[in-house]
Amino acid sequence: MIVFDLYCDQNHTFEGWFQDRRSFDIQKEQGLLTCPICGSKNVHKIPSAVTVCTRSQEKSPGKDGDTSENALKEVLNKIYNVVKKNTEDVGMGFAQEALKIHYGVAKARNIRGVATSEEEKMLKKEGISFIKIPVPSKKSIKDH
Repeated sequence: MIVFDLYCDQNHTFEGWFQDRRSFDIQKEQGLLTCPICGSKNVHKIPSAVTVCTRSQEKSPGKDGDTSENALKEVLNKIYNVVKKNTEDVGMGFAQEALKIHYGVAKARNIRGVATSEEEKMLKKEGISFIKIPVPSKKSIKDH
């Protein structure tokens, strides 16, 4: 099962669940995909923020015996640490603080935090850009 973020020609965003990548293409070709908000059949996938391509599925030892899976975890860990170092954690108040910054009520700065799917929809509707990144488990976070 795979989940894609989708959008229609009216800029409505929503999720779609598919058996695999090809299932999306087949359903789109057959005109089976519609926007749940406006009913438009002009539906597209939102590009993923991060795409990783490996040559093979087999685990090949890398530097110091790392597998490709460990290498990916290390890259995600580095991304997380850069974000952590260069943003202020506003926790569950992310949506509220993003709105304050957007409308000039609070000082402009880089923030990170948590938002519900409803809050994310509201932020998008308000024209506020944000990206979601995976947060590594506490035991795998290494400060650099």
